[in-house]
Amino acid sequence: MTSTAVPLTSDLRDWIPPYRDLTIGGAPVEPRGERWDVYNPATEAVIATVGGASAEQVDAAVAAARAAFPGWAALSGEERSRHIHRFADVLEKAADRLLPSIVNEVGTPVSLASFLQVRMAVDYHLRWAAEAAKVDRTQHLGRFEEPVPTESDVVYEPVGVVAAITGYNYPLNLAVFKFGAALAAGCTVVLLPSPRTPLTTLFLGELAREAELPPGVFNVVIGGADVGRRLSSSPGVDRVSFTGSDGVGAQIMAQAAQGLKGVTLELGGKSPSIVLPGVDVRRVAVEMHLRWSRNGGQGCAALARLLVHEQVYDEFLEASAPAFEQMVVGDPWDPATNIGPMIRPDHRDRVLSFLGEGTRLLEVTRPLPERGWFVNPVLLGDLPPDARAVQQEIFGPVAVLLPFKDTEDAIRLANYTQYGLAANVWCDDPAEARRVASRVRAGTVWINGGGAMRPDAPFGGFGRSGVGRELGEWGMREYLEPKHIQWRI
Repeated sequence: MTSTAVPLTSDLRDWIPPYRDLTIGGAPVEPRGERWDVYNPATEAVIATVGGASAEQVDAAVAAARAAFPGWAALSGEERSRHIHRFADVLEKAADRLLPSIVNEVGTPVSLASFLQVRMAVDYHLRWAAEAAKVDRTQHLGRFEEPVPTESDVVYEPVGVVAAITGYNYPLNLAVFKFGAALAAGCTVVLLPSPRTPLTTLFLGELAREAELPPGVFNVVIGGADVGRRLSSSPGVDRVSFTGSDGVGAQIMAQAAQGLKGVTLELGGKSPSIVLPGVDVRRVAVEMHLRWSRNGGQGCAALARLLVHEQVYDEFLEASAPAFEQMVVGDPWDPATNIGPMIRPDHRDRVLSFLGEGTRLLEVTRPLPERGWFVNPVLLGDLPPDARAVQQEIFGPVAVLLPFKDTEDAIRLANYTQYGLAANVWCDDPAEARRVASRVRAGTVWINGGGAMRPDAPFGGFGRSGVGRELGEWGMREYLEPKHIQWRI
């Protein structure tokens, strides 16, 4: 696996992608839709003004993907793999520009972004998808005797044109999760990023052209809600894959339903981290807090609902204090910073609205920068299980702490949510940890902290956390249709 560690020079710290064109049919296209400003959330400065796609340009992007689909689908898996690997090569060479683009438009601290925002997307997930393109998924079902002897194969064929719509918090990763699997499966793609962070995705269009992907295989448009509706409801789109809030996901599902097209929805979470009796809380507390606050808490799988046995509740709080001392809020380019800004002032204000609930058990109290949409991390307690801060996804550096009486109570609290994206079980007994994990309704359950997001494992959730799965073979199947072929012997 190749490393994409990025040595940054001072002139790259402020680098913003200069590309403002859409990518349609393998060519740069000047946007003709509404225009808006893009901000650096750490400085509040306007760093770019962009233009969105017009309705006609959205239709043109879908038409380009539709025209390219037969040729791309007809390529062998080996041929598609080579194209995707070449795209990954180009992204890897551009890592020194992708990193500042993401830091400056998302606000992720550079101390985290090199791996979380760039290397993981390219080295792990896109390379895995390139290899997955080679897999022959044909299943031979064998003989069936009635009413006449036959044999059968099940083959998997690409769905068609995929509308890939991503959230703002991980613009490169979320895009790769979608277009990596879709391209590997033989589908063509129209990619639409969040209007809050369009610059990295516009840059992806430029890099796709540099990688010489066949025209129309990978298209990029940007825009607001009107563009999203036009794309997800287009009769030329066969599947919609979306990452974002559950409210918007429900709207996209309704729009896609007009054409009876399939959807993959990776939505919100209110993920529990359960500390079972017997665990040394002094060993795990700091790691727990530094995890939910990562990327400013702007992560769907943030483990921000902390469930701790009542007998060690006070000890856990005491052990947690050093974590808040280690949380440094501020300039994302300062290597010491590990908490960046909220994406926009309205989102910051929404996060702050939760701080009037319960009791502030622990918090960072250092002065915030004069500019930028920052929030100091806070741990809230003394809240009932149905409180707004306990039930709603905050998407900021705010966690809640709830005590439980016994393991059954912990499982009940863990499952007392409309979401079911992720969970973590801290337990010294492997058998007990697996038993509890099996009873928590979540698409991913880590035990004792787990590890990195594996490209070969499914990611998605129960309930309002979404529909379908991304990553791994399960993510590939979202973009493949099974076909039964039967013949007489």
